[in-house]
Amino acid sequence: MHQLLIAGRYRLVDLVGTGGMGRVWRARDELLHRDVAVKEVVPPVWLGEAERDDLRRRTLREARTAARLSHPNVVRIYDVVHDRDSPWIVMEYVESRSLQQILAVDGPLSPARTARIGLAVLAALRAAHTAGVLHRDVKPHNVLVATDGRVVLTDFGLATFTGGDAAMTGPGMILGSPHFVAPERARDGISDPRTDLWSLGATLYAAVEGQPPYARDSAMATLSALATDPPDPMRRAGPLRPVLTGLLQRDPWRRLTAVEAEPLLRRAATATPEPTRRAAPDPTRPPAPGPTRRAAPDPAGPAAERAAPARSGPRARRGQRVAVGVAAAATALLAAVGTGLAMAARDRSEREPSGTGAGVGPTRPAAAFACVAAPPAAASPVPSVPPPPGARFRLVPGWTWYTDPTGFQIAAPIAWLHWTEDAVTCFREPGGTRVLSVEASVARADPVAWWRAEERRLTGDGALPGYRRVDISPMDIFDGGAVWECAWLNPAGERVHTARLLANTSADRAYTVSWLTKEFDWQVNATYFPMIRQSFTPAL
Repeated sequence: MHQLLIAGRYRLVDLVGTGGMGRVWRARDELLHRDVAVKEVVPPVWLGEAERDDLRRRTLREARTAARLSHPNVVRIYDVVHDRDSPWIVMEYVESRSLQQILAVDGPLSPARTARIGLAVLAALRAAHTAGVLHRDVKPHNVLVATDGRVVLTDFGLATFTGGDAAMTGPGMILGSPHFVAPERARDGISDPRTDLWSLGATLYAAVEGQPPYARDSAMATLSALATDPPDPMRRAGPLRPVLTGLLQRDPWRRLTAVEAEPLLRRAATATPEPTRRAAPDPTRPPAPGPTRRAAPDPAGPAAERAAPARSGPRARRGQRVAVGVAAAATALLAAVGTGLAMAARDRSEREPSGTGAGVGPTRPAAAFACVAAPPAAASPVPSVPPPPGARFRLVPGWTWYTDPTGFQIAAPIAWLHWTEDAVTCFREPGGTRVLSVEASVARADPVAWWRAEERRLTGDGALPGYRRVDISPMDIFDGGAVWECAWLNPAGERVHTARLLANTSADRAYTVSWLTKEFDWQVNATYFPMIRQSFTPAL
Protein backbone atom coordinates (compact mmCIF):
# COMPACT_ATOMS: atom_id res chain seq x y z
CA MET A 1 0.00 0.00 0.00
CA HIS A 2 1.04 3.58 -0.51
CA GLN A 3 2.45 4.94 2.76
CA LEU A 4 1.43 8.52 3.40
CA LEU A 5 4.02 10.97 4.62
CA ILE A 6 2.56 13.40 7.15
CA ALA A 7 4.12 16.84 7.56
CA GLY A 8 7.05 15.66 5.45
CA ARG A 9 8.32 13.55 8.35
CA TYR A 10 5.97 10.84 9.68
CA ARG A 11 5.38 7.88 7.34
CA LEU A 12 2.19 5.96 8.20
CA VAL A 13 2.82 2.19 8.39
CA ASP A 14 -0.12 0.37 10.01
CA LEU A 15 -3.58 1.33 11.23
CA VAL A 16 -3.62 0.20 14.88
CA GLY A 17 -6.90 1.64 16.15
CA THR A 18 -10.00 3.66 15.40
CA GLY A 19 -12.46 5.55 17.55
CA GLY A 20 -15.12 8.21 17.59
CA MET A 21 -12.52 10.97 17.39
CA GLY A 22 -10.15 9.59 14.80
CA ARG A 23 -7.67 6.92 13.76
CA VAL A 24 -4.33 5.89 15.27
CA TRP A 25 -1.45 4.73 13.10
CA ARG A 26 1.93 3.24 13.76
CA ALA A 27 4.30 5.47 11.86
CA ARG A 28 8.00 5.93 11.22
CA ASP A 29 9.69 9.19 12.16
CA GLU A 30 11.94 9.63 9.12
CA LEU A 31 13.99 12.32 10.86
CA LEU A 32 14.79 10.51 14.14
CA HIS A 33 14.40 6.95 12.77
CA ARG A 34 12.04 5.70 15.46
CA ASP A 35 8.52 4.31 15.58
CA VAL A 36 5.81 6.66 16.77
CA ALA A 37 2.03 6.58 17.10
CA VAL A 38 0.20 9.17 15.05
CA LYS A 39 -3.41 10.03 15.69
CA GLU A 40 -5.45 11.60 12.94
CA VAL A 41 -8.18 13.66 14.61
CA VAL A 42 -11.38 13.17 12.65
CA PRO A 43 -14.35 15.16 14.01
CA PRO A 44 -17.67 13.27 14.20
CA VAL A 45 -19.66 13.60 10.99
CA TRP A 46 -22.68 14.97 12.86
CA LEU A 47 -20.81 18.12 13.92
CA GLY A 48 -21.48 21.27 11.92
CA GLU A 49 -18.66 22.76 9.89
CA ALA A 50 -18.12 25.60 12.34
CA GLU A 51 -17.96 23.14 15.25
CA ARG A 52 -15.57 20.90 13.29
CA ASP A 53 -13.23 23.83 12.67
CA ASP A 54 -13.45 24.83 16.31
CA LEU A 55 -12.65 21.27 17.40
CA ARG A 56 -9.60 21.16 15.14
CA ARG A 57 -8.27 24.42 16.57
CA ARG A 58 -8.86 23.34 20.14
CA THR A 59 -7.28 19.95 19.51
CA LEU A 60 -4.08 21.54 18.30
CA ARG A 61 -3.94 24.02 21.16
CA GLU A 62 -4.85 21.57 23.89
CA ALA A 63 -2.66 18.72 22.63
CA ARG A 64 0.27 21.12 22.81
CA THR A 65 -0.73 21.78 26.39
CA ALA A 66 -0.90 18.04 27.14
CA ALA A 67 2.57 17.64 25.61
CA ARG A 68 4.07 19.25 28.69
CA LEU A 69 3.23 16.13 30.70
CA SER A 70 6.15 13.89 31.56
CA HIS A 71 5.20 10.83 33.58
CA PRO A 72 5.95 7.11 33.19
CA ASN A 73 2.22 6.29 33.11
CA VAL A 74 1.38 8.87 30.44
CA VAL A 75 2.05 8.31 26.75
CA ARG A 76 4.35 11.14 25.76
CA ILE A 77 3.23 13.56 23.06
CA TYR A 78 6.05 14.50 20.72
CA ASP A 79 4.46 16.79 18.17
CA VAL A 80 1.21 18.25 16.84
CA VAL A 81 0.99 19.04 13.14
CA HIS A 82 -1.66 20.06 10.63
CA ASP A 83 -1.80 18.16 7.35
CA ARG A 84 -4.53 17.39 4.79
CA ASP A 85 -7.02 19.62 6.64
CA SER A 86 -6.73 17.55 9.81
CA PRO A 87 -4.79 17.82 13.07
CA TRP A 88 -2.35 14.98 13.72
CA ILE A 89 -0.98 14.18 17.17
CA VAL A 90 2.40 12.43 17.23
CA MET A 91 2.91 10.27 20.32
CA GLU A 92 5.20 7.69 21.87
CA TYR A 93 4.58 4.25 20.38
CA VAL A 94 4.06 1.57 23.04
CA GLU A 95 4.07 -2.10 22.04
CA SER A 96 0.99 -3.11 23.95
CA ARG A 97 -2.62 -4.17 24.09
CA SER A 98 -5.35 -1.85 25.25
CA LEU A 99 -7.32 -2.80 28.33
CA GLN A 100 -10.33 -3.17 26.04
CA GLN A 101 -8.46 -5.71 23.90
CA ILE A 102 -7.39 -7.63 26.99
CA LEU A 103 -10.99 -7.81 28.22
CA ALA A 104 -12.25 -8.93 24.81
CA VAL A 105 -9.70 -11.76 24.57
CA ASP A 106 -8.98 -12.77 28.17
CA GLY A 107 -12.18 -11.79 29.95
CA PRO A 108 -12.55 -9.85 33.23
CA LEU A 109 -9.47 -9.27 35.35
CA SER A 110 -8.95 -10.18 38.99
CA PRO A 111 -9.57 -7.43 41.58
CA ALA A 112 -5.85 -7.30 42.44
CA ARG A 113 -4.71 -6.87 38.83
CA THR A 114 -7.44 -4.31 38.20
CA ALA A 115 -6.31 -2.37 41.26
CA ARG A 116 -2.70 -2.34 40.04
CA ILE A 117 -3.82 -0.98 36.68
CA GLY A 118 -5.99 1.54 38.51
CA LEU A 119 -3.02 2.79 40.54
CA ALA A 120 -1.05 3.44 37.35
CA VAL A 121 -3.90 5.29 35.66
CA LEU A 122 -4.59 7.26 38.84
CA ALA A 123 -0.94 8.31 38.96
CA ALA A 124 -1.21 9.49 35.35
CA LEU A 125 -4.34 11.49 36.11
CA ARG A 126 -2.81 13.08 39.19
CA ALA A 127 0.18 14.18 37.12
CA ALA A 128 -2.13 15.59 34.45
CA HIS A 129 -4.37 17.39 36.93
CA THR A 130 -1.36 18.86 38.73
CA ALA A 131 -0.25 20.28 35.38
CA GLY A 132 -3.74 21.65 34.81
CA VAL A 133 -4.64 19.11 32.12
CA LEU A 134 -7.91 17.17 32.03
CA HIS A 135 -8.12 13.96 30.03
CA ARG A 136 -11.92 13.74 29.55
CA ASP A 137 -11.89 10.36 27.79
CA VAL A 138 -10.62 7.80 30.28
CA LYS A 139 -11.87 4.38 29.18
CA PRO A 140 -10.48 0.86 28.60
CA HIS A 141 -9.61 1.71 24.98
CA ASN A 142 -7.21 4.42 26.18
CA VAL A 143 -5.41 2.38 28.85
CA LEU A 144 -2.47 0.48 27.36
CA VAL A 145 -0.74 -2.47 29.02
CA ALA A 146 2.71 -2.88 27.48
CA THR A 147 4.41 -6.20 26.88
CA ASP A 148 6.79 -5.38 29.76
CA GLY A 149 3.87 -4.71 32.13
CA ARG A 150 4.00 -0.93 32.01
CA VAL A 151 0.56 0.70 32.13
CA VAL A 152 0.07 4.00 30.33
CA LEU A 153 -2.81 6.36 29.72
CA THR A 154 -3.02 7.50 26.15
CA ASP A 155 -5.17 9.53 23.79
CA PHE A 156 -5.39 13.01 25.19
CA GLY A 157 -7.31 13.92 22.04
CA LEU A 158 -10.20 15.18 24.15
CA ALA A 159 -7.90 16.67 26.74
CA THR A 160 -8.23 20.25 27.83
CA PHE A 161 -6.51 22.39 30.39
CA THR A 162 -8.14 23.85 33.47
CA GLY A 163 -6.85 27.33 32.83
CA GLY A 164 -8.60 27.58 29.47
CA ASP A 165 -12.00 26.79 28.05
CA ALA A 166 -12.63 23.50 29.80
CA ALA A 167 -16.21 23.20 28.61
CA MET A 168 -15.46 22.12 25.07
CA THR A 169 -18.73 20.31 25.14
CA GLY A 170 -22.06 21.65 26.27
CA PRO A 171 -25.44 20.29 27.26
CA GLY A 172 -26.64 17.91 24.60
CA MET A 173 -23.20 17.56 23.02
CA ILE A 174 -21.16 14.64 24.31
CA LEU A 175 -17.78 13.63 22.97
CA GLY A 176 -16.38 10.32 24.17
CA SER A 177 -17.98 7.00 25.04
CA PRO A 178 -21.29 7.36 26.93
CA HIS A 179 -20.43 4.29 29.02
CA PHE A 180 -17.51 6.14 30.60
CA VAL A 181 -18.78 9.73 30.75
CA ALA A 182 -19.45 11.21 34.19
CA PRO A 183 -23.11 12.12 34.91
CA GLU A 184 -22.46 15.86 35.27
CA ARG A 185 -20.56 15.94 32.00
CA ALA A 186 -23.33 14.11 30.17
CA ARG A 187 -25.90 16.44 31.71
CA ASP A 188 -24.18 19.83 31.68
CA GLY A 189 -21.01 19.44 29.62
CA ILE A 190 -18.91 20.10 32.74
CA SER A 191 -15.34 18.78 32.91
CA ASP A 192 -13.01 18.94 35.88
CA PRO A 193 -10.72 16.49 37.72
CA ARG A 194 -13.74 14.83 39.34
CA THR A 195 -15.17 13.84 35.96
CA ASP A 196 -11.90 12.09 35.08
CA LEU A 197 -12.10 10.19 38.37
CA TRP A 198 -15.64 9.01 37.61
CA SER A 199 -14.41 7.73 34.25
CA LEU A 200 -11.54 5.96 36.03
CA GLY A 201 -14.08 4.25 38.28
CA ALA A 202 -16.17 3.17 35.29
CA THR A 203 -13.03 1.85 33.56
CA LEU A 204 -11.98 -0.23 36.56
CA TYR A 205 -15.56 -1.45 37.01
CA ALA A 206 -15.50 -2.70 33.41
CA ALA A 207 -12.11 -4.35 33.96
CA VAL A 208 -13.19 -6.40 36.97
CA GLU A 209 -16.86 -6.97 36.10
CA GLY A 210 -16.45 -7.50 32.37
CA GLN A 211 -18.88 -4.72 31.41
CA PRO A 212 -19.28 -1.02 32.22
CA PRO A 213 -21.41 0.10 35.18
CA TYR A 214 -24.24 1.17 32.88
CA ALA A 215 -24.30 -1.57 30.23
CA ARG A 216 -27.22 -0.76 27.95
CA ASP A 217 -28.05 -1.53 24.33
CA SER A 218 -27.85 2.04 23.03
CA ALA A 219 -26.20 5.34 23.83
CA MET A 220 -29.58 6.89 24.66
CA ALA A 221 -30.45 4.08 27.08
CA THR A 222 -27.03 4.40 28.68
CA LEU A 223 -27.41 8.15 29.19
CA SER A 224 -30.93 7.71 30.57
CA ALA A 225 -29.71 5.15 33.10
CA LEU A 226 -26.73 7.33 33.95
CA ALA A 227 -29.07 10.19 34.84
CA THR A 228 -31.34 8.27 37.21
CA ASP A 229 -30.17 4.76 38.09
CA PRO A 230 -27.42 3.45 40.38
CA PRO A 231 -24.57 1.50 38.77
CA ASP A 232 -25.32 -2.14 37.99
CA PRO A 233 -24.64 -4.50 40.95
CA MET A 234 -21.04 -5.63 41.41
CA ARG A 235 -20.47 -9.39 41.54
CA ARG A 236 -16.70 -9.81 41.09
CA ALA A 237 -15.24 -6.63 42.59
CA GLY A 238 -14.52 -7.99 46.09
CA PRO A 239 -11.96 -5.68 47.73
CA LEU A 240 -12.43 -3.18 44.90
CA ARG A 241 -16.05 -2.55 45.89
CA PRO A 242 -15.33 0.43 48.24
CA VAL A 243 -13.22 2.38 45.76
CA LEU A 244 -15.57 1.68 42.84
CA THR A 245 -18.58 2.79 44.86
CA GLY A 246 -16.75 5.93 45.96
CA LEU A 247 -15.58 6.86 42.45
CA LEU A 248 -18.98 6.24 40.86
CA GLN A 249 -20.90 8.64 43.10
CA ARG A 250 -23.33 10.65 40.96
CA ASP A 251 -22.79 13.79 43.06
CA PRO A 252 -19.23 14.95 42.24
CA TRP A 253 -18.87 16.49 45.70
CA ARG A 254 -19.40 13.08 47.28
CA ARG A 255 -17.01 11.35 44.92
CA LEU A 256 -13.65 10.04 46.09
CA THR A 257 -10.73 12.33 45.42
CA ALA A 258 -7.45 11.02 44.02
CA VAL A 259 -5.76 11.04 47.44
CA GLU A 260 -8.70 9.12 48.91
CA ALA A 261 -8.82 6.55 46.12
CA GLU A 262 -5.12 5.68 46.15
CA PRO A 263 -4.92 3.86 49.52
CA LEU A 264 -8.10 1.92 48.73
CA LEU A 265 -6.57 0.78 45.44
CA ARG A 266 -3.34 -0.19 47.19
CA ARG A 267 -5.30 -2.23 49.70
CA ALA A 268 -7.22 -4.01 46.94
CA ALA A 269 -3.98 -4.65 45.02
CA THR A 270 -2.53 -6.59 47.96
CA ALA A 271 -5.73 -8.18 49.29
CA THR A 272 -5.62 -11.93 49.81
CA PRO A 273 -7.70 -13.70 47.15
CA GLU A 274 -10.70 -15.63 48.34
CA PRO A 275 -10.04 -19.40 48.53
CA THR A 276 -11.22 -21.42 45.58
CA ARG A 277 -14.34 -23.43 46.29
CA ARG A 278 -14.59 -27.05 45.17
CA ALA A 279 -18.20 -26.75 44.06
CA ALA A 280 -19.27 -24.43 41.29
CA PRO A 281 -20.70 -21.21 42.75
CA ASP A 282 -24.43 -20.78 42.86
CA PRO A 283 -25.22 -17.86 40.50
CA THR A 284 -28.25 -16.95 42.63
CA ARG A 285 -26.14 -16.55 45.77
CA PRO A 286 -24.46 -13.18 46.43
CA PRO A 287 -20.64 -13.17 46.45
CA ALA A 288 -18.88 -13.78 49.73
CA PRO A 289 -17.70 -10.67 51.55
CA GLY A 290 -14.05 -9.67 51.32
CA PRO A 291 -11.52 -9.75 54.17
CA THR A 292 -12.56 -7.98 57.37
CA ARG A 293 -10.61 -4.81 58.17
CA ARG A 294 -10.48 -2.73 61.32
CA ALA A 295 -13.11 -0.03 61.47
CA ALA A 296 -14.14 -0.64 57.87
CA PRO A 297 -17.66 -1.31 56.56
CA ASP A 298 -18.65 -4.67 55.20
CA PRO A 299 -17.69 -4.54 51.50
CA ALA A 300 -20.98 -6.24 50.68
CA GLY A 301 -22.96 -3.68 52.63
CA PRO A 302 -24.63 -0.53 51.32
CA ALA A 303 -21.83 1.82 52.33
CA ALA A 304 -18.54 2.55 50.62
CA GLU A 305 -15.27 3.13 52.42
CA ARG A 306 -13.28 6.27 51.94
CA ALA A 307 -9.68 6.81 52.76
CA ALA A 308 -6.87 9.12 53.76
CA PRO A 309 -3.91 10.05 51.54
CA ALA A 310 -1.06 7.58 51.14
CA ARG A 311 1.64 8.04 53.75
CA SER A 312 5.32 7.16 53.90
CA GLY A 313 5.28 5.67 57.41
CA PRO A 314 3.29 5.29 60.64
CA ARG A 315 4.36 8.64 62.06
CA ALA A 316 4.12 10.46 58.73
CA ARG A 317 0.37 9.97 58.69
CA ARG A 318 0.03 12.47 61.52
CA GLY A 319 1.15 15.33 59.31
CA GLN A 320 -0.81 14.48 56.22
CA ARG A 321 -3.95 16.27 55.15
CA VAL A 322 -7.20 14.60 56.08
CA ALA A 323 -8.67 13.00 53.03
CA VAL A 324 -11.83 11.75 54.58
CA GLY A 325 -12.98 8.34 53.48
CA VAL A 326 -16.62 7.72 54.03
CA ALA A 327 -19.18 5.08 53.42
CA ALA A 328 -21.43 5.89 50.51
CA ALA A 329 -24.36 6.09 52.90
CA ALA A 330 -22.37 8.58 54.99
CA THR A 331 -20.94 10.78 52.28
CA ALA A 332 -23.98 13.04 52.30
CA LEU A 333 -23.25 13.93 55.88
CA LEU A 334 -19.66 14.57 55.10
CA ALA A 335 -20.65 16.71 52.17
CA ALA A 336 -21.17 19.39 54.77
CA VAL A 337 -18.08 19.61 57.05
CA GLY A 338 -18.09 17.78 60.26
CA THR A 339 -20.18 19.37 63.10
CA GLY A 340 -20.20 22.42 65.27
CA LEU A 341 -21.12 20.43 68.35
CA ALA A 342 -17.65 19.22 69.28
CA MET A 343 -17.75 16.66 72.06
CA ALA A 344 -14.94 15.85 74.48
CA ALA A 345 -14.09 12.49 75.99
CA ARG A 346 -16.26 11.27 78.80
CA ASP A 347 -15.22 11.12 82.42
CA ARG A 348 -13.35 8.00 83.50
CA SER A 349 -16.51 6.77 85.17
CA GLU A 350 -18.30 6.90 81.81
CA ARG A 351 -16.03 4.72 79.71
CA GLU A 352 -16.85 3.20 76.39
CA PRO A 353 -18.66 -0.13 76.30
CA SER A 354 -16.50 -3.04 77.46
CA GLY A 355 -14.29 -4.51 74.80
CA THR A 356 -13.57 -1.26 72.92
CA GLY A 357 -10.33 -0.58 74.76
CA ALA A 358 -10.61 3.12 73.92
CA GLY A 359 -8.65 5.79 75.68
CA VAL A 360 -10.63 7.95 78.08
CA GLY A 361 -10.43 11.65 78.88
CA PRO A 362 -12.44 14.25 80.79
CA THR A 363 -15.61 15.74 79.38
CA ARG A 364 -17.80 18.78 79.85
CA PRO A 365 -21.34 18.36 81.22
CA ALA A 366 -23.77 16.92 78.71
CA ALA A 367 -25.72 20.14 78.26
CA ALA A 368 -22.68 22.42 77.77
CA PHE A 369 -21.73 21.95 74.12
CA ALA A 370 -18.78 23.87 72.74
CA CYS A 371 -19.27 26.81 70.39
CA VAL A 372 -23.10 26.82 70.60
CA ALA A 373 -23.48 29.73 73.03
CA ALA A 374 -22.97 33.33 71.90
CA PRO A 375 -19.32 34.14 71.11
CA PRO A 376 -17.37 35.73 73.97
CA ALA A 377 -16.26 39.36 73.82
CA ALA A 378 -12.72 38.20 73.13
CA ALA A 379 -13.75 36.44 69.91
CA SER A 380 -11.93 37.82 66.87
CA PRO A 381 -12.73 37.62 63.15
CA VAL A 382 -10.78 35.15 61.01
CA PRO A 383 -8.37 37.16 58.83
CA SER A 384 -7.70 36.38 55.19
CA VAL A 385 -4.18 34.99 54.72
CA PRO A 386 -2.19 33.77 51.72
CA PRO A 387 -2.22 30.03 51.05
CA PRO A 388 0.55 28.11 52.84
CA PRO A 389 3.54 26.76 50.90
CA GLY A 390 2.67 23.55 49.15
CA ALA A 391 -1.11 24.12 49.13
CA ARG A 392 -2.52 21.73 46.54
CA PHE A 393 -5.70 23.62 45.69
CA ARG A 394 -7.38 26.99 45.98
CA LEU A 395 -10.16 27.59 48.46
CA VAL A 396 -13.54 28.86 47.32
CA PRO A 397 -14.17 32.62 47.65
CA GLY A 398 -14.89 33.67 51.21
CA TRP A 399 -12.64 31.03 52.79
CA THR A 400 -9.05 31.21 53.95
CA TRP A 401 -6.35 29.07 55.53
CA TYR A 402 -6.34 29.00 59.32
CA THR A 403 -3.39 27.71 61.34
CA ASP A 404 -4.12 27.09 65.00
CA PRO A 405 -1.49 27.83 67.69
CA THR A 406 -1.65 24.15 68.64
CA GLY A 407 -0.44 23.23 65.15
CA PHE A 408 -3.39 21.99 63.12
CA GLN A 409 -4.48 23.68 59.90
CA ILE A 410 -7.92 23.91 58.29
CA ALA A 411 -9.93 25.99 55.83
CA ALA A 412 -12.16 28.49 57.63
CA PRO A 413 -14.63 31.19 56.53
CA ILE A 414 -13.17 34.69 56.41
CA ALA A 415 -14.53 37.08 59.08
CA TRP A 416 -16.26 34.35 61.09
CA LEU A 417 -15.76 34.87 64.81
CA HIS A 418 -13.02 32.72 66.25
CA TRP A 419 -12.34 31.71 69.84
CA THR A 420 -11.39 28.69 71.96
CA GLU A 421 -13.27 26.75 74.62
CA ASP A 422 -10.99 24.40 76.52
CA ALA A 423 -9.62 22.07 73.82
CA VAL A 424 -12.09 23.26 71.16
CA THR A 425 -11.38 25.81 68.44
CA CYS A 426 -14.64 27.51 67.40
CA PHE A 427 -15.64 29.36 64.22
CA ARG A 428 -19.11 30.91 64.21
CA GLU A 429 -20.95 32.84 61.52
CA PRO A 430 -21.57 36.42 62.74
CA GLY A 431 -25.29 36.83 63.30
CA GLY A 432 -25.96 33.27 62.16
CA THR A 433 -26.14 29.73 63.48
CA ARG A 434 -23.52 27.97 61.37
CA VAL A 435 -20.63 26.69 63.43
CA LEU A 436 -17.37 24.96 62.51
CA SER A 437 -15.23 23.52 65.27
CA VAL A 438 -12.15 21.38 65.79
CA GLU A 439 -11.47 19.58 69.04
CA ALA A 440 -8.41 17.64 70.11
CA SER A 441 -9.03 14.56 72.24
CA VAL A 442 -7.69 11.08 72.91
CA ALA A 443 -7.84 8.28 70.34
CA ARG A 444 -10.75 5.83 70.38
CA ALA A 445 -10.07 2.18 69.62
CA ASP A 446 -13.58 1.80 68.17
CA PRO A 447 -14.87 5.19 66.93
CA VAL A 448 -18.26 3.75 65.95
CA ALA A 449 -18.80 2.33 69.44
CA TRP A 450 -17.71 5.66 70.88
CA TRP A 451 -20.33 7.61 68.92
CA ARG A 452 -23.04 5.11 69.77
CA ALA A 453 -22.20 5.39 73.45
CA GLU A 454 -22.23 9.19 73.19
CA GLU A 455 -25.60 9.01 71.48
CA ARG A 456 -27.04 6.91 74.30
CA ARG A 457 -25.57 9.19 76.95
CA LEU A 458 -26.68 12.48 75.43
CA THR A 459 -30.16 11.39 74.46
CA GLY A 460 -30.56 9.83 77.90
CA ASP A 461 -29.55 13.11 79.53
CA GLY A 462 -32.03 15.06 77.42
CA ALA A 463 -29.23 17.15 75.92
CA LEU A 464 -30.53 16.63 72.37
CA PRO A 465 -34.28 17.40 72.39
CA GLY A 466 -36.15 16.30 69.27
CA TYR A 467 -33.22 14.02 68.40
CA ARG A 468 -33.20 12.14 65.08
CA ARG A 469 -30.28 9.99 64.05
CA VAL A 470 -29.32 10.04 60.36
CA ASP A 471 -26.35 7.70 60.52
CA ILE A 472 -23.31 6.50 62.45
CA SER A 473 -20.74 5.03 60.06
CA PRO A 474 -17.08 3.97 60.15
CA MET A 475 -14.50 5.77 58.04
CA ASP A 476 -10.96 4.75 57.11
CA ILE A 477 -9.03 7.94 57.86
CA PHE A 478 -5.59 8.22 59.43
CA ASP A 479 -5.71 5.56 62.18
CA GLY A 480 -9.47 5.04 61.92
CA GLY A 481 -12.55 7.16 62.42
CA ALA A 482 -16.32 7.45 62.29
CA VAL A 483 -19.00 10.02 61.58
CA TRP A 484 -22.20 10.70 63.48
CA GLU A 485 -24.92 12.70 61.73
CA CYS A 486 -28.12 13.74 63.45
CA ALA A 487 -30.71 16.51 63.83
CA TRP A 488 -32.07 18.06 67.04
CA LEU A 489 -33.59 21.24 68.53
CA ASN A 490 -31.25 23.95 69.80
CA PRO A 491 -32.05 26.05 72.90
CA ALA A 492 -33.86 28.59 70.69
CA GLY A 493 -36.21 25.87 69.45
CA GLU A 494 -34.68 25.85 65.94
CA ARG A 495 -34.12 22.50 64.29
CA VAL A 496 -30.42 22.11 63.52
CA HIS A 497 -28.47 19.48 61.62
CA THR A 498 -25.08 18.34 62.76
CA ALA A 499 -22.37 15.93 61.69
CA ARG A 500 -19.43 14.92 63.86
CA LEU A 501 -16.33 13.46 62.32
CA LEU A 502 -13.99 11.70 64.76
CA ALA A 503 -10.56 10.93 63.31
CA ASN A 504 -7.79 9.09 65.13
CA THR A 505 -4.56 10.73 63.97
CA SER A 506 -2.20 8.54 65.98
CA ALA A 507 -2.28 5.77 68.57
CA ASP A 508 -3.10 8.23 71.33
CA ARG A 509 -4.57 11.33 69.67
CA ALA A 510 -7.76 12.19 67.80
CA TYR A 511 -9.63 15.20 66.45
CA THR A 512 -13.32 15.89 66.01
CA VAL A 513 -14.07 18.16 63.05
CA SER A 514 -17.63 19.40 63.38
CA TRP A 515 -20.21 21.32 61.41
CA LEU A 516 -23.61 22.68 62.48
CA THR A 517 -26.25 24.42 60.36
CA LYS A 518 -29.97 24.90 60.44
CA GLU A 519 -31.80 21.84 59.16
CA PHE A 520 -33.30 23.93 56.37
CA ASP A 521 -29.83 25.01 55.17
CA TRP A 522 -28.06 21.67 55.47
CA GLN A 523 -28.05 20.76 51.78
CA VAL A 524 -27.03 24.27 50.75
CA ASN A 525 -23.85 23.95 52.80
CA ALA A 526 -23.00 20.46 51.56
CA THR A 527 -20.53 21.61 48.91
CA TYR A 528 -18.00 22.98 51.42
CA PHE A 529 -16.96 19.70 52.96
CA PRO A 530 -14.73 18.27 50.20
CA MET A 531 -12.59 21.40 50.49
CA ILE A 532 -12.44 21.31 54.29
CA ARG A 533 -11.76 17.60 54.59
CA GLN A 534 -8.70 17.92 52.37
CA SER A 535 -7.47 21.13 53.99
CA PHE A 536 -7.36 19.75 57.54
CA THR A 537 -3.86 18.83 58.69
CA PRO A 538 -3.55 17.61 62.28
CA ALA A 539 -0.84 18.81 64.60
CA LEU A 540 2.25 16.61 64.86
